[in-house]
Amino acid sequence: MGDWQSILTAVMLVLMIGTMAIGRFAPDIIMMGVLLVLLVTGVLTPDEAIGGFANQGLITVAMLYVVAAAMKETGAMNRITAVLLGRPKSERSAQAKLILPVAVMSAFINNTPIVAMFLPTLAGVARRCRIAPSKLYMPLSFASILGGVCTLIGTSTNVVIAKLLADEQLVNADGEAVRFGMFTLAKVGLPIAVVGVLYILFFGRRLLPDRLTQSEDAAAHEEGYHAALRVESESPIVGKSVEQANLRNLPGLFLARIERDHDAIIAVSPHELVRAGDVLVFVGELDSVVDLQQIKGLVPSSHDHLANEEDENAEGAPVYRPNLRISEAVISPNSSLVGSTIRESSIRTRFGAVVVAVRRQGQQLSGKIGEIRLRAGDTLLLETPQGFADRFASTGDFYLVNERGTPATLRHERAWTALGVLAVLVVVLSFGLLDPMTSAMLAAGLMVLTRCCTGPQARRGVDFQILTVIGASFGIGQAMVKTGLADEIAHSVVSAIEVLGPWGLLAVIYAMTSVFTAAMTNNAAAVLMFPIAIAVAVEQSLNPLPFIVAITIAASCEFSTPIGYQTNLMVMGPGGYKWLDYTRFGGPLTILCGVLCVLLAPRMFGGF
Repeated sequence: MGDWQSILTAVMLVLMIGTMAIGRFAPDIIMMGVLLVLLVTGVLTPDEAIGGFANQGLITVAMLYVVAAAMKETGAMNRITAVLLGRPKSERSAQAKLILPVAVMSAFINNTPIVAMFLPTLAGVARRCRIAPSKLYMPLSFASILGGVCTLIGTSTNVVIAKLLADEQLVNADGEAVRFGMFTLAKVGLPIAVVGVLYILFFGRRLLPDRLTQSEDAAAHEEGYHAALRVESESPIVGKSVEQANLRNLPGLFLARIERDHDAIIAVSPHELVRAGDVLVFVGELDSVVDLQQIKGLVPSSHDHLANEEDENAEGAPVYRPNLRISEAVISPNSSLVGSTIRESSIRTRFGAVVVAVRRQGQQLSGKIGEIRLRAGDTLLLETPQGFADRFASTGDFYLVNERGTPATLRHERAWTALGVLAVLVVVLSFGLLDPMTSAMLAAGLMVLTRCCTGPQARRGVDFQILTVIGASFGIGQAMVKTGLADEIAHSVVSAIEVLGPWGLLAVIYAMTSVFTAAMTNNAAAVLMFPIAIAVAVEQSLNPLPFIVAITIAASCEFSTPIGYQTNLMVMGPGGYKWLDYTRFGGPLTILCGVLCVLLAPRMFGGF
């Protein structure tokens, strides 16, 4: 190819990395823009530019997102975490009970959805155990990353690199194809994960910031939400005492009374047994009330009143409400709801919503929730259809509507089915019965067919921004190979550090991938470094597999910046972190992982 094409590709690559480092525009927009320039200028043909979007690795990643969505919607992981997390008695105990199951689970489920699933769970753990959230959220992200480097399906990066490696058609000394199996990466990834977990446990207490974000206990000031939840017959808390069901002394929540038949039990004893049909009345802060919604068999007591409203589906309304979300709505002074009770307001028929809780600043509400007479300024916590905020925020009934991303409830009865499908996926991949894409598609299809998630939930679970980045990076990587830029970079690297020998080359390739990851995204960094790593190995007549393993792990194990990995960015806000918090705690871990990888990869996959 002409020199101008190689120069143009290099210039666009530098501009892409620089623009991503600034962080003003989204990575998918930047990379699609670079791809467009390469396409318009003729560096890439249309087929070459869009080839990445038909890549089997990208399709596999998309299907794994559906699997993760089903695991989230069924609450399958919540069952496991509830047992494992329990009620830790110290900060270190909480960290240990958190990071060990997260690391194990993220080896078999894409780590980004796992962190998203754990965020609300972890918020409840922090509140219950009086632990600063900043002590838990960063370990959550780091543990998910460490577990993800142990298996083929642990991260999207592993899947993408595995497909690139298969397309390269490399063979070993025995003439066998070099490929990533289900546990190939575990030879290096597992020791790194073990050392990383130990690092978090021993240094987390000293290096993690101590920032409290909890609000005051609602029971103390009695200004929280007034929530009434009915105990269904299949609830696991039926027959347990209030204390055994962990309903007493909940942080941010106060069990005000139990309504049973036509009586009300005030000053509830910790030994009081919970019965099916009981209505538990809590006063609490918003996040704590939302957490209650996730408990199996607890539904808003206002469902009792649906039969009085004009809704033919009111009787026997299903407990599972997959398309509902939690919304806050403040009643305006001109609202038609003012002066009517919740029972009289027909909120269900008028707005398609169900009242979960009511808050009136400065007052503790009494009486059954259906008999509360609404006033201007009251805040309602509602189960609403998606889009409720868009439809009703501008009406005269509400002057503030905030729709939260929290699902109304989970499909608990499908949890074991989802776990079974995941087990089938792991077995099929482990024994090589089907290729990764077919295996992932089969698992995703089974999740939808068995109703572990609905079609809309499956679509919402797919992160199209990450898929766009992966697809575009394939095209940009192709441009680097086609124009000879990858070979030129590899030759420059070899010429500059050849004196350091193969170990030095491997360390530099790892460091370059880590820097690229910190500047852009892990998937893009891995795809762009792949042809460079291959070229370096070929030029020096070295085994390329340690280099491929190095870029795969380096693209994930970047802990020193919040933008180095998407899960780091996800926990930044909830944990109240600053940029330097990642550098202080994650920087040493990034270096530690790099040293281990450089030392282990040649020994595990063929020495130099």
